[in-house]
Amino acid sequence: MSSEIRLAFAHPSERSEATAALGPLDRISLRDHIVDVEIGAFQSERGTTQRICFNIVVEVRPVTDSIDDDVDRILSYDRVTEAIAFELAAERLNLLETLADRVAERILLEPQAVRAFVRIEKLDRGPGALGVEIVRGKDALHQDVAEEERPHPRLVFLSNAAINSDNLTGWIDQLENRQRPLILCVGASHLPVPDTGHAMTQRRIDLLAIEQNAWVLAARDHRCVVVSTRTELDWAMKNGQICVWAPSKIVLDAVDGPSAAPSDAVALAAWFAATFEASEMLVIGGELPEAPKAPLRAIPLEQVEL
Repeated sequence: MSSEIRLAFAHPSERSEATAALGPLDRISLRDHIVDVEIGAFQSERGTTQRICFNIVVEVRPVTDSIDDDVDRILSYDRVTEAIAFELAAERLNLLETLADRVAERILLEPQAVRAFVRIEKLDRGPGALGVEIVRGKDALHQDVAEEERPHPRLVFLSNAAINSDNLTGWIDQLENRQRPLILCVGASHLPVPDTGHAMTQRRIDLLAIEQNAWVLAARDHRCVVVSTRTELDWAMKNGQICVWAPSKIVLDAVDGPSAAPSDAVALAAWFAATFEASEMLVIGGELPEAPKAPLRAIPLEQVEL
C-alpha cells in the first residue's frame, strides 16, 4: 500500500504529522466522538437520527511562556466538542462536507489554532463507515465566519388583503425608508390546497402554499425578492434588499423548529422573527398569536400608518 493511500485512511493525527510545515506545532485530538443527529440529503434520513463519528486534530502554536498548569493558557478540548455541538444545533444539514467545513472554521477562530483536520463518518448508512475528511488552515479561514453582529431586521406580515391592496406599493415605500433591513412574510392564499391526511406530507404542502403566495407578492413589486436560506437572508440584510421569506428550508432544517403549524402563518412568522432576533414584527391585516417570542404589533388595514 502506498504511503498516500495509507495516510488517506490513517487517523488525522498521522496526516497532520506527515504534512506538517516547518517549525514545531503542538497537536490536540478528539477520537471517536459519536453523536446521534438528524442529518442527510435523502428523504429516509429526515425525521430520524443516526450516529456520526468525529475524529479531529487541531495543530496549535506552542505556548512560549510557562503554562503554569493553567487551563486558560491552552486550547481546551472542550472548545473542540463545543464547536461540534454549536454547528449541530445551528441548523439541520444535508451534507457531512458542510458540517466538517463549519466545525473546522469555528475551531480555527481560536487564537492558538493553526490547522484543523476534521473527519466525520456516518456509522449507520451501510456495512462500513461512510465519511469525509477535510483540512483547513487559518490562512484560508472565511472572513464572514468571525462573530459579527447580525442586523436586527424589521419583519412585516402581510395578510392576503394587504397583498391585494392598492396601497401595497405605498406601504413598501414607507417601510423601505426605515433604517433596519426589511423582511416580508405571508401566509397561504385563499386557494384550497391538497389534503393528504398525513402530517409530514401535509406540512410540506402547507409550507409550499406559503411560498406560492410569496411569489405572488414578489410579482406585485419588483423590489421584493423571494429568499429561502440563511445565507441569502444574511446577504440581503447587509445589502439593503427587501426579502419575502420562503419558509420551507429554514423550517424543515431547524433543529429546534416551530411549534406552530404552517396553517398558522402569523405564529410561524413570529417564530422566524424570534429566530432572527427581529427588532419588531408588524402584522398588517392579521391577528396576533398567543405568547409570541418577538415584539409584535397588529395594524388593521384601515389604520395602517408606518
